[in-house]
Amino acid sequence: MVEKIFDIYKQFKEQILYIVFGVLTTAINIVSFFACTRVIGLGLISSNIIAWILSVLFAFVTNKIYVFDSRNYTVPVVLRELIDFTVSRGATGLLDLGLMYLFVSVIGIEDMISKIVINIIVIILNYILSKVYVFKDKK
Repeated sequence: MVEKIFDIYKQFKEQILYIVFGVLTTAINIVSFFACTRVIGLGLISSNIIAWILSVLFAFVTNKIYVFDSRNYTVPVVLRELIDFTVSRGATGLLDLGLMYLFVSVIGIEDMISKIVINIIVIILNYILSKVYVFKDKK
């Protein structure tokens, strides 16, 4: 039984780690936002920007090292990966906003259903962009 679980883990290691670190990234985003608004007393927009930056940085590091096993740590490569990662996350963030407007305001789908469906789309796109575009060179 344990061997079968280990075989499944080996087969889907990248996806499992992506989900685990995605949950941790979300937790960092929420805790950072809470700390900024409730503890420090910053405004909503400033707090959200700080939380987004911290969570994207955490996601970048964990995706680079653990999920996609990108082992090139030269400054030009890390900088390119960081920029590509941030741009791709910004693009899917804008897609999230646009789809929320379309689904809720134009089509009339309930907001929480829309949010769940759109989050699934964004998570899949983020994974694909990271694998194919950002961390394509693992050496």
